[in-house]
Formats: sequence, C-alpha cells, structure tokens
Amino acid sequence: MAALSLADWLRSLPDDALADLLRARRDLATPPPANSDVLATRAGTAGSVARACENLDRATLAVLETLLVAGADDTPVGVGRLGELLATVPPRALDRLRSLALAWGPDDAVSVPAAARDVFGPFPAGLGVSSTELAKLDSDALAERIADVGEDERALLSTLSSGPPIGRTRDAAIDVPLASATTPVQKLLARGLLVRRDDQTVELPREVGLALRGGVVFAGAALTEPELPLERHEQSGVDTAAAGEAMEFLRHAETLLRAWSDQPPPVLKSGGLGVRELRRLARDLDVDERRATLLVELVVGAGLAAADESTSPEWVPTTLTDSWLSMPPSGRWLTLAQAWLDLPRMPGLAGDRDARDKIVVPLSEELRRPLAPMTRRRVLGTLAELPAGAGVAAVDDLVTLLAWRAPRKGGRTRDPAVRDTMAEATALGVVALGALTTAGGALLDGDLHGAAAAMADALPQPVDHVLVQADLTVVAPGPLEPDLARQIEAVADVESAGHATMYRVSETSVRRALDSGRTADELHELFRTRSRTPVPQSLSYLIDDVARRHGRLRGGVAAAFLRCDDEVLLAEVLGTPAAADLELRRIAPTVVVSPYPLAEILDALRAAGFAPAAEGPDGRVVDLRPSGRRIPARGRQARRVEPTRGEPIGEGQLTAVVAHVRAGDKAARSRKGSVVRLPAGGGADTSATMALLSRAANEQREVWIGLVDSHGTATQRVLTPVRVGAGMLETSTGERYPLHRITSAALVED
Repeated sequence: MAALSLADWLRSLPDDALADLLRARRDLATPPPANSDVLATRAGTAGSVARACENLDRATLAVLETLLVAGADDTPVGVGRLGELLATVPPRALDRLRSLALAWGPDDAVSVPAAARDVFGPFPAGLGVSSTELAKLDSDALAERIADVGEDERALLSTLSSGPPIGRTRDAAIDVPLASATTPVQKLLARGLLVRRDDQTVELPREVGLALRGGVVFAGAALTEPELPLERHEQSGVDTAAAGEAMEFLRHAETLLRAWSDQPPPVLKSGGLGVRELRRLARDLDVDERRATLLVELVVGAGLAAADESTSPEWVPTTLTDSWLSMPPSGRWLTLAQAWLDLPRMPGLAGDRDARDKIVVPLSEELRRPLAPMTRRRVLGTLAELPAGAGVAAVDDLVTLLAWRAPRKGGRTRDPAVRDTMAEATALGVVALGALTTAGGALLDGDLHGAAAAMADALPQPVDHVLVQADLTVVAPGPLEPDLARQIEAVADVESAGHATMYRVSETSVRRALDSGRTADELHELFRTRSRTPVPQSLSYLIDDVARRHGRLRGGVAAAFLRCDDEVLLAEVLGTPAAADLELRRIAPTVVVSPYPLAEILDALRAAGFAPAAEGPDGRVVDLRPSGRRIPARGRQARRVEPTRGEPIGEGQLTAVVAHVRAGDKAARSRKGSVVRLPAGGGADTSATMALLSRAANEQREVWIGLVDSHGTATQRVLTPVRVGAGMLETSTGERYPLHRITSAALVED
C-alpha cells in the first residue's frame, strides 16, 4: 500500500479536528494556508515541529523518537513494530501525536515528518546507525558476541548505550586484529561491536545499543510520570504561614521605598542597579542579596519606582508610592503579587555571569525573559492540581515532574526557573509549606478581589494597643492599626521587626515628634491611652525634658531668622563658631537672621548642642523634614500571558482559516474548463472575465477563480456567483470579492 502523505491525511480530517490542530499549533494558521498541501509543508518544517514538541511529555516524545528509530520518517511503521521497540506503548500518546500532525496514518502505516530527524538530531533516543553486519544476526547470536567481552569493554558499551552513541578516541586510528588488540576500543572494533567513523571517532551500532537496553528503545520507568511526594497540611495553616511571609515582605518593600525616597541609588550606565548598591540595600534590610533583588525588581515592576530622566538618572519612587503606602496590607500585597505573576523578567538570574563574563545585575536588560510569566503559571498550576492544603515534600520533586511533562521546554533555565518560582512565591506568600495558598489560587485564576480578600482574612487583625516597657521600648504585639502605626513611628524607632515589632523611644525620636508639630501633652496622651502596660516614669521624664528644651529657640524664613525670648541664650548662639558659618546677624534683641535656608541653620545649631524648632507664619511648630523625592508614575501596560507562543486564535478566525483551507482544496481538485486570464497591469479589457462570471451567475454554475488577497498572496477558490457588478463578485454563501483582485477564472466541469 502506498504511503499516505501528510497533505492527504489533512484533507481527510473533519473540520473540528483540523481546527484543533490549528489551535494547538498556532504558527500553522498565520498567514492562512492556501490549501492542505501548503499546510502540510508548513507543518513539516523543522522549526514548526520543534515548537510542537515543546509541549509534549517524555512518554509522547519517546513514542515519536521510537518511530524515528524504526524509520517512520522514510517508510510507514505499524503499531506492532512500535510495541516491539517499547516496553509499553503509552496510552493516547500516538493519538496525541496525530492530533498535532507529528504522526499520521492508520495503525498499520504510521508516518512522521522527515524534519523530526533534524529536530532530534542524528541519534534519536541516543541510538546509533544500524550496522549491516549486525542486522543479519539474530538476537541470540548478538547476545553471545556481547557476552564474550571483558569488564572494561562492557563498561564502555554500557556508557555508549545510554547515549549519545559516539565516542572520541585515538585507538580508532588503525585496524588491529582481536588477538593483537590491547585496549577496550580496539577489542570492540575487532569484534564488530563498535564501528569506526573516522580516525578519532567510534560509534555504537543500533543493534548493540538495543541489546544492551534489553531489546527496547526506552525502559518502562522512562514512560511513566514520576510521582510527586506530598505533605498534608490544613489549608488554614498554609494561609497563616503565608500571611507571616507576606507581612515581612511588605515591611521590607516599604523600608526600601522610604530609603530610596531619602537617597535614590544611581542607575548604571548600562542600566540596572549596581552590585555595591544592592549589597548596601541587603545589609540595611538585613536580607540576602537574592531577596533584595526580588524586592527591587517588584517595586519597579509594579510601577512604585522608576529611573528618572535626569542627566544622572537615579532609581526614585513614583507618585504611586504614596497611594500604595496608604493601602491596607492586603491591597499592598496584591499590587506586588500581581506584578510578580506578570513580570516578564527572571530576578533569580541576577548574580550569574553573562556571555561577556560580567555579573548580571538587578533591573538590567539581561534579566528580561518574556516567557517567565508562563513558567510561573505553569508551576502554580501544578500546585493547584493538588488537594487543598497538600504541598510538595521537596522542590526537586516538582522540578523532576515538570521536566518529565515538558522536557524540551525552557532550555537551560528550565529547572532553575522552577526553583526560583517556588522561592519567590514563598517569599510573597503565594505559596507556603510547599502548597498553594487560598490567595495564591485566586490570583492564579484572575480573581483579584478574591485574592485580596483571602489575604486579608489570613493576615493577623490589626491591634489598637502597644506594650510600653521600663527600658523605653514599645512592643507592638501584632500589626498596628494604620493610624496608631503612624503615631508610634513618629515618636519611636523600629528596633526589631517580625510578628511582634519592637520600637525604642529616645531623645532623638521624641524631638522628631515635636518637630513634626506634636506637643508633649499629645505624646503623654498617646502612651497613656494606647499602652496596655503602665507608662514608666522614665518615659514621661524623657518627654518632658526634651519638650522643655524644644522650641525655646525658633527660626523662620527671612531667608531665615531665629528668635528667642531669652537674650542670654541668643547671645550664646551668636558666640559659637556655627554663627559665623551661618552668617547670623542680630536685627533685634531677640531676633537674628541668616541668608542660608532654615533647614541648614537648624541642623547646624543642633550639631552645636542646641535644640531649636522651626515655626510657621502662625508661630506654630512645623516639620521641615524632607518627605522624599517623587517622580511621575508611568502607566503599566497590561500584560497578556498565553500558555504557548503566538497570539491566540479566536474561534471566528479559526473557522475562517479552516474554510480557507477547504476552499483551496476544492479548487485544487476541481476540473477547470477554458481559463480566462487577466493580463498584468490591470489595463486590459476584462469583458471576457465579466462574461464568464455573469454566465456562471445566470446558470448557477460553479466557477474556479484565482485571486490575490490584500497581503499579496495568490489563492484559488471554487464558488457559485449570484451577482456580478459594481466592481464586486457576490457568491451564494454571501462572500464578496473585488473584481480587481481576480486574476483568472474558469467554469468547473462535471
């Protein structure tokens, strides 16, 4: 029986099967193929075959490679032969290959594209070329020949049998009889169990490789999906653990943005954040450099920071930072988690070396990977398949599973990307204890409101009180209410953070609170009403002592002025070296002025041991501390993540492509009568074409036409005209074709 071509097989497919093929292999549909012959040619190219193989699991790939070993790219192979070469034929693997046009034909004559051999290389399944001499031996005779080899020779055969079957050696240079052979290579060459390819290359024949593998191309273990060991947890426990990680990540992100507000780091000339700046940030946040990299990538990816456009660009928080800081924790988490899921970059590659042996730094172009979101969704999607609360026992088990499911996808970063995804998802609270959280599942499904609500439920409820200790420390037993947190941060410094945050009150922190306009009575009231423990006298004394000295010396803008009711104190100020540096000049017994900005004057006087305060036009204390730099936020483009390469094909477009192929097939097999062709240039008389089309419309006969579409592609159609006029040809199916695009026409003969 003659071999069935791929084009003929495609023509025999029902429309829904052809649509499934085009949906799975999107590169075949763009531009729409003129007919099944064009579609078959396109499907048989090496590039298209390689892309289709990326989504195949190891078992299905094993079937395809085994068909290549059997020579199905040249002569059709029966399923029986496939069963002889495999320990077990994976169920539905052959159907999967047929659905992707990577195999076709009935069970007794299965073919594969010739380009598949280019995709898998010269040694599919790691087996060498068949030996004419060994092919004549039966299995028993070959087994006896192999059994006669020594241990060194057998070790060499075992190594080559697992693939690739090629070895480089100097012992292949000359022929040596078996009796004179001294090395394993020479002995195997003399026995015919190795084949010489050139003076330095030997190859293990296919027959020997199969014999050493037990007569099969792939063992049964390679065809079975590996199990994923699981650890069972309560889903509530998973969510609680994730909430703790999320709170810590949010605290670090907030600290980073405040640090960049005060002192933005420079942008490298080549782009990105310098290694020195990254290390300084990691030290300030008390985290490792990988976590610091993830933080900077996400705050920039979320639009909370960006490079300004100055002559010396710096990484500066944007105007979105202020609104983000005012959000509840669940909203802040959602912003960063969504940015991570759609981030077309791989932060985990930072610290590696590029092709020029330079360290890859955060925020650099070398970290851009457009397919990174697909990898993250693939990892989280696998976790979503597990029972609620079940987590992977070890990340390496997940790496092994995903590598089996798509061994040709991801390249050299395939396995590291899975590990990085799990580490990043755990740091963000999307994953905890190896399991997908409730919030993470909603985020993966695109339910942003549900994700934020789930994280809000998991996060500990804000507390409205603190615990003041005798050593001037203030303990927050949980996340504080936003208003209380702002008040405590104004009068105390964070000493340690975690589930319970510890603050420390000092003379500097109290003066900072007074500088911001708060009074001593307000600070006493804050601790009296919000502390569940008695307020120690040492704290009250500290507040009163700082307040007593604070503001006795007041400054204003003249460019700047200082006033003080105590003339002795003002004279003491004028007698300091700082007075000369600031060019202070007395303009009244209680007032001096300076040409320098007020903020510089106050800082210099504080360094000299005084405690001045700034006042506004109404005489009240004002806060002159800088609020940090801000630059306009840049709009983030919505990212659409697809499970495979290429733009998605809509159902309407898919139907049109199938109809396009079928119409081309019909035109190709129709018997044409006399063909009327339009001369090139468009200036010739078209009366003959018009007459033929009008005749077909009147007689309701099918007509074959050749036309050029808007992309300049020549196609053919068989149709039934119903009206010809006004420069258009209308068909019985409602289609309309411009007459100026029709290049030829002929009546279809019965």
